[in-house]
Parts: sequence; C-alpha cells; structure tokens
Amino acid sequence: MIIGGGAAGLAAAVAAADALRARGVRVGADAGADGVDVAVCEADERVGRSILATGNGRCNFSNAQVDAAAYRNAAFVGAALDELRRAGGLRGGDGADPVHAFFADLGLVWREEGEGRLYPLANKATSVLEVLRAAASDAGVREECGREAVRLDAPARKGDRFHVRFADGAVLHAEAVIVAAGGNAARALVPEGLAWEEPRAVLGPLRTDARLVKALNNIRVRCAASLVGRDGAEKACERGEVLFRDYGVSGIAVFNLSRFAEPGDTLRIDLLPQHGEAPLEELLRARLASLRERGGAGTGDDALRGMTLPAVGRAVLKAAGLHAEKPLAQRDVPALVRALKGLALEVRGVGEARQCQVHRGGFLVEAFDPRTCAARAVPGLHVVGEALDVDAPCGGYNLHWAWASGMLAGRAAAESLMEGARRA
Repeated sequence: MIIGGGAAGLAAAVAAADALRARGVRVGADAGADGVDVAVCEADERVGRSILATGNGRCNFSNAQVDAAAYRNAAFVGAALDELRRAGGLRGGDGADPVHAFFADLGLVWREEGEGRLYPLANKATSVLEVLRAAASDAGVREECGREAVRLDAPARKGDRFHVRFADGAVLHAEAVIVAAGGNAARALVPEGLAWEEPRAVLGPLRTDARLVKALNNIRVRCAASLVGRDGAEKACERGEVLFRDYGVSGIAVFNLSRFAEPGDTLRIDLLPQHGEAPLEELLRARLASLRERGGAGTGDDALRGMTLPAVGRAVLKAAGLHAEKPLAQRDVPALVRALKGLALEVRGVGEARQCQVHRGGFLVEAFDPRTCAARAVPGLHVVGEALDVDAPCGGYNLHWAWASGMLAGRAAAESLMEGARRA
C-alpha cells in the first residue's frame, strides 16, 4: 500500500507494479490469491494535485545534470541515486539517468531550458501526471481517493501485516507500506521511535527589515545575493533575479538562499556584480567629476542615473546615509560603493509559507536504508520523498528526488514481498 498519491507515491506505485509483473506476478484487486493488490491511498479527491502545482503549472520535473551534492543529506541521496543507477530502471535502462529513462518509457517528451531544467514539451504539468496515471492503471494499480490515512500499526510479530487506519474508521491491511505523504501527516502515521525533525517551509521568499524594500515593491533586479550568518560568515551565495516585495524579497535566487536562512541573518545584495569595488569607485568618482564639468549639481540621483532604476538608486543612497537630491562629495563615494555592492537586509524569517516549494525536516535519514528507503527498525515500512529530511535548490532537483526515492521503495517493497512468498 502506498499512502500519498503525489509524485513519490505514484512513482512508487508504478515501480512496484512493474517489478511484480516482471516476475510474472499478477497485479490488481482481482488478481487472486497468487496476485498482489497495489493501492495508492490519497486523502484528496484526486491523485497528483501537488504535481499540477509545480513550476507554475508547467512542472520542472527534473534536471539534466542531477548532482547529489546539491541536496541536504547529500551522502544519503548519493547512495540512493547510485543504487538506482546500479540496479537500472525497470522501464528504460539504456544507460540514461534512471528517472529520465523511466519517464521516456512512459511516453513523456521534454525539453531542456536554462540551468538544465527539464519541462514537458507540452509545457503543462498535466502531461507528467497523465503518463504516470496511465502507466499505473495499465499495470493494475488501484487508486483510492478521499481516503485519509491517520495511523499505521506495525506488525506485532513476524508474519503479521500492517494495519492502516483511516479517518472514516476503516482499517485496511498490507504486507508492505510506503509512506509518501509529507509534513506532519507522515509523523502521525508512522510508528513511534523513528527520529524526527519538525518540518519548516523553505525554498520560498524571505521576510526582511522592510524599511528599504517597501518602496521597491515588485521591482526586479539581476544581482548576486549572499546570506551572512550572525557570526559574519557567508552561508551561501546565488546569482540571478531578486524580486523586491513590500515584506522582503523573492525570486529564484532568494528561494535557494532560504534553505539556509535563519532570523538574524543578513542578506547582502550586490547590485553590480560585474564591477569590482575598486573599478566601481573609480567609475563613480569620474562620473561625479564629469557631471560637475558639465555644470550639473552631481546629486545622488545624478550619480546613479543610468546605472540603477531610480527607486533602487534611492534605496541604495538611503542605505549609504546619503541624500538623493543633495550634491555628493568625493568623500561620499566609498559609502555609496559599499551600498551598491552589499545592500544589507536583516532576515526576519520566511515571507509566505504557502509560496514555499518544499519543507526541510521530517524523518532523519539515519534511520533508513538509502538503497530502499526502508526503515531499519520496522521491516516492510518505506518512507519516501518529502517525508524524509531531504531538500535541494530550485531546478527540478526536489521532484527528481521524489521520483527516485519512490522508484527505489516501490521496487524494494515488491521484491521483499516476492522473497517472502518464495520462503513461504
């Protein structure tokens, strides 16, 4: 039984059914005593709703160059991805990335965009969901929607089954269970004893000191942004677009930095990353001199005209303690350079949790075998996707992990069932 019909759950269902059918085992509710019923239990009225919401409805389903080093708990993820490559996909398996081979065999066609992001060629997330649901249906997987699992009782003794209890009072039994529900739902389900870290929303906007950003609401800048901890050490750095909001900052660069951000950190925005401090100082000094030669006042606005948007320039001048409408002196230039190269905003926390793409936290990976995503202390129980303490930057990495972990668990659960049947 798979609890959760999102990305990881659907991948697990298809992988499990494929593994069973490859060994000649019938799959389906009517498969008989020698068959296996593979069911996806989803609390929502339909499976895959979370897939449809990804990538603004376009579904950045993977990346052309997935590197385990990009993930939290990289060693665990690396071991899992290595196992998936070693074992090969039940679908595809032509030497390509196993996740990509899996989707190619399902019939998905995609294109590569900037930074290796992979999107369905149809440019709609529905394309990804449709091929998954079709493959699951063809393989005999059963969807049980509107079924909210609330508790999972592990087998009391060898040979017993899991008891899965639902919100409507129903109880179903399973030889193996894959938990693909993220967040606190997973914690409530899984038997006690597995180490857990409270999930927190990441990969989203940041709330900052708003004194500078309020006047910049909805302005975008291309920049370099770095996150500095309270100890003054740089925690992470990103280049890309930053969107100012009245409560703080957003944009892909900020989303990636939010994975490491804590209240009290400082976000430093380099508005002119293509210029070093010394050349920029020389440029501004020359600009002031030229303005004065032409009879201009050489105000702060004058100095930054054509270099930044007016509203951004005024925020920079304010941060530097300078006045936009007053003449700048040569002695003011160093302070202006520092503000341009490091506009500082104090981080107050996550901006809007509902805009965050993933959660950090969940079940600690030390309790699980990376080759199968199986709980070491509870035979037959697998936990996948966001329910594990794994996350990564934007770019398709998080969905890639959902597919990969689901594929590993689905295949492992199926093989375990077949091994048990042989021994019996």
